[in-house]
Amino acid sequence: MSYDTLRHFADSWGLLAMTLTFLLLTGWTFLPAARRGSERAAISIFEDEDPIDG
Repeated sequence: MSYDTLRHFADSWGLLAMTLTFLLLTGWTFLPAARRGSERAAISIFEDEDPIDG
């Protein structure tokens, strides 16, 4: 495979594949089924796992 062939692939189909992957992974976070996990992750930093007692 020459450089020109690889460059042509990356400029056309590679860019399309990366764009579709980005849209898929970004859109996945807005699915209703992912809401519980997203809310849990958002508040998890405020929970005390090991409370310090005086």
